[in-house]
Amino acid sequence: MTPEQALDQLRSLTNPEKATEMARYHKVDRPYLGVANPDIDTLCKEWRAAVDLDTRLTLASGLWDSNIHEARVAAAKLLTQARIRPDDSGAWDLIASWVPEFDMWTKRAALVMTLPWPKQNHPNPTDLAIRDRVLGWAASYTTDHDWFIQKAIAWWLRELSKHDAPRVRAFLDAHSDQMKPFAVKEAARKLPD
Repeated sequence: MTPEQALDQLRSLTNPEKATEMARYHKVDRPYLGVANPDIDTLCKEWRAAVDLDTRLTLASGLWDSNIHEARVAAAKLLTQARIRPDDSGAWDLIASWVPEFDMWTKRAALVMTLPWPKQNHPNPTDLAIRDRVLGWAASYTTDHDWFIQKAIAWWLRELSKHDAPRVRAFLDAHSDQMKPFAVKEAARKLPD
């Protein structure tokens, strides 16, 4: 499976009417195909089953580089899992390389696709470093008052609060004044008293 083959599969599902709606909704200047999320999920499941990790990383990179909305969604989905072994596989480096290109939707996707890290009960030092890096991203997003961004920050913090309440309290102490009140409330909702 090559990135071009994957893009051909995505393009075969194009829905022009839905693509127009998506472009209007997302308000980001990039190509949209109008492919529904369940269809992207199905393709990603097939691709993951058909390729090894190195090919999956190449596939994700090529999909991201296409700048097509659904391809970028698929790229993120290809790398979403609780743990990609080995730790030095390059998956994290690939995700981190996308950060400078993040617009509102990809900022949100970065937090959503890294949700396995705050959910870990026994993170190793590498996992803790990743948590800290993502918290750094979240801190830089707090001044973006778009509802979707604030909701994603709150969601990430809420999940982390179940496993690492002191980190969430420290984050909120440092950044809650820049966040929307609903996001602060949601982030703190699962904090123990």
